[in-house]
Amino acid sequence: MKASKKLIDSLQAVGVDLIELHLQGKQAHWNLVGHNFRDLHLILDDIIDDARDYSDTCAERIRALHGVPVVATATVAKNTTLPPYPEGLVDTAQAVDLIVERLDLTAASMRKVYDAVDAEDGATSSLLADWIWKLEKYAWLVGAENMTPNNG
Repeated sequence: MKASKKLIDSLQAVGVDLIELHLQGKQAHWNLVGHNFRDLHLILDDIIDDARDYSDTCAERIRALHGVPVVATATVAKNTTLPPYPEGLVDTAQAVDLIVERLDLTAASMRKVYDAVDAEDGATSSLLADWIWKLEKYAWLVGAENMTPNNG
């Protein structure tokens, strides 16, 4: 199947956010301090691994659909929907909120293109559905760290 420009552009947008999520996850992973450091450090490993795998699959899917992924650092920096992650050490409580925000934004970028992708290629939309599910699950798992029974 040769994909439309719209489908390739949609996957390109998803891929950029996945690469940025991976990079920001590494920034968070290396610079956490505070309460429950170890637990957050370990789940970030899982998030980072999945974001990297999803970005690779996304680029491979673009190629399989006869497109060309553009993932140069300048392209990622210019086109990501994720805000910059703070430099330096970040307390785990703040990091939880920052990570959840980025997971939610990455899932939202997938949801934004999902219907158009699904209309053209159900195989590709099934990938997006799986990724959305997993990123939203991570957002819940990480976000629970800052929840209380009264604010959850």
